[in-house]
Amino acid sequence: MSARGQSVWIDYLSRDMLQRGELARMMEEDAVVGVTSNPTIFQKAISQGASYDEQLQELLRQDDDPKEIFLQLAVRDVEAALDLLAPVHERKPDDGYVSLEVDPNYAYDSEATYDEAIRLHTWVDRPNLYVKIPATKPGLAAIEDCIAGGRSINVTLIFSLERYREVVQAYLRGLERLVAGGGNPATVRSVASFFVSRVDTETDKRLDAIGTEEALALRGRLAVANARLAYEHFREAFAGPRWEFLAGKGAFPQRCLWASTSTKNPAYRDVLYVEELIGPETVNTMPEETISAFQDHGEVRGDTVLEGLGEAHVLLGSLAAVGVDYDDVTETLELEGVQKFADSFTELLDGVRAKRGELVRS
Repeated sequence: MSARGQSVWIDYLSRDMLQRGELARMMEEDAVVGVTSNPTIFQKAISQGASYDEQLQELLRQDDDPKEIFLQLAVRDVEAALDLLAPVHERKPDDGYVSLEVDPNYAYDSEATYDEAIRLHTWVDRPNLYVKIPATKPGLAAIEDCIAGGRSINVTLIFSLERYREVVQAYLRGLERLVAGGGNPATVRSVASFFVSRVDTETDKRLDAIGTEEALALRGRLAVANARLAYEHFREAFAGPRWEFLAGKGAFPQRCLWASTSTKNPAYRDVLYVEELIGPETVNTMPEETISAFQDHGEVRGDTVLEGLGEAHVLLGSLAAVGVDYDDVTETLELEGVQKFADSFTELLDGVRAKRGELVRS
């Protein structure tokens, strides 16, 4: 995968994996060159075990705001991972990134999202930090403003092709504003995190409910087709006079990042969303189990992300013909995605409060 120009990132970060040297091992053995994280990931890491207890005790003497305590915990992990990946970033500036997400409760508030993104970038002042911003409608304005301000952004929770096109436009406008203001676009990077497996999960549920032979024959096909069509747009958008002007100023394309690539349906191949989306100038961020599975039995057939584009276009019409509304599927997934992250963030803060209570009692 790496030899074909696709970057392998891991979608998990915890203090335990850093202290055990697990991230360093994956960098050495699995070609891992980046890390993504989200509230769900940190919620699991902080709530389990005692890795964070010592720092928590220190923080409790200074602060009682659960969110600020969480950020202190998360930033320490992120900074440790950034240090570990710094040599990767120096060799290949597209990689070596670690992501830290804005508060998901700000997903529909452009100004609050922008303010928090700038705060996080200022706090963790490293060239290989990505701040993650959800690709909601209000999020698009914050993304553009951050890029215009020279900040690197991981745009997350993209499900639909229309929203992906809007994300690309926000990135291009941000770069144009940065250049117009005398900034250097060569210092800015962005990835567009296009979610994959969840698309099949939601679509298959609807196809099962329809239950006809024609509907059932379409199961397990939309997620890969959707991502391939996004990559088709990527190749179109980062070409031509508009892009050539920006590239001439030192700008870099906003790579597609395939997220949610673990297989949810046990009936499907466990490395389906890895094998079918290999190609240059892309990233695949995977959980450890998927990395291990691919190392064990994954196949690299070539640039599979370029395959089946004609069929992918036809598939959208076929789904509509049997009664599946693509726009409703992707809108549902965006709303659910934001809500899941917000719920995890709430649970995370509750967990910090609970840990605080345990430590105070002890």
